[in-house]
Amino acid sequence: MSVVHVGKENFMQEVMESDRPVLVDFWASWCGPCRMIAPTLDEIAEEREDIKVVKINVDEEPELANQFFVSSIPTLFVIKNGKVTAQSLGVRPKAAILSMVD
Repeated sequence: MSVVHVGKENFMQEVMESDRPVLVDFWASWCGPCRMIAPTLDEIAEEREDIKVVKINVDEEPELANQFFVSSIPTLFVIKNGKVTAQSLGVRPKAAILSMVD
């Protein structure tokens, strides 16, 4: 499965009501570290059918970024059953990202 781009109009359905864990990436196109972590997130999305990977552009969705108190990017959240279970700031190795979900 590929990465899903999410905005406020589909956030509830794609993230909060998901039947599997959701790895949420808050990012922006101008952010160098965000571009560095993107291929890793794409790999996870392709390899792990049991995880949904979504991206939220903080410039396009400032309300969602504020709702999650995102002050620096990239910020990753894991949301299971509508609740945040893990959070990470900055670029992380693939194994570290997967350990947040597993």
